[in-house]
Amino acid sequence: MLEDDIKSEAVQTEELPANLPILEEMAKAGIFVGHKKSKTHPLMRQYVYGIRNGVALFDLPQTLVSLEKAMEFMQTTLHSLSGILIVGNTPAAKQISESLAKKFALAHVTERWLGGTLTNFNTLAKRISYFKKLKADKEAGRLDKYTKKERLDIDREIAKLHLKFSGVEFMEKLPEVVFIVDLESNMTAAREARKMHIPVIAIANTNADPRAADYIIPANDRSRTGLEWIFAKLEIALEAVRQKTVQPTTGTVVK
Repeated sequence: MLEDDIKSEAVQTEELPANLPILEEMAKAGIFVGHKKSKTHPLMRQYVYGIRNGVALFDLPQTLVSLEKAMEFMQTTLHSLSGILIVGNTPAAKQISESLAKKFALAHVTERWLGGTLTNFNTLAKRISYFKKLKADKEAGRLDKYTKKERLDIDREIAKLHLKFSGVEFMEKLPEVVFIVDLESNMTAAREARKMHIPVIAIANTNADPRAADYIIPANDRSRTGLEWIFAKLEIALEAVRQKTVQPTTGTVVK
């Protein structure tokens, strides 16, 4: 297989000898495999180690350095975990993004990105309030006064709004950082964030335009195993953010 043939070559470097075990982990996770050479964006070539069988291979030392810089930026920028929005709606990213969001109670988009989520946030907030009111009314039994057909219509409306807003339901303000998995597939989200002056951290494959993000992590965004490896590092950064919002002596949250 292609990956078996080139794993050893992908980690051969003299730049970061102390990190060779980590680079080998990254290679085994398939992080180094990009798209075909013909799909490589010109500005992503600086992150490419070489070409094998027509496929661009990431230079893993650069990927590791980029990942560390992105995580450091996130830790120093975020005031709390409520300040990050995770966008991971591709087949490879959806489940692990949802799991991470559930673990840390993060705002997230794992379905289709709704245009205006950031640039028209006030309107979004009104729709979210409507969604939350419908759910509260149902739970409190205040919908019993409606006919069976009307209640069925309301249930369908709640289900539709749940699909759209459940991940951002408790996002009361614009995020401080947007973390995007698969930059090329979520250019609209990246552009909205940049327009609102929100920093963007993104996992970018060789076909993406890196100018759409402030910090990119050049890596294979189609590999579930590779994304899990990166998300493990992301979890460490998020835990550091959570810990810095807690007073070490009293355990109370810093306001």
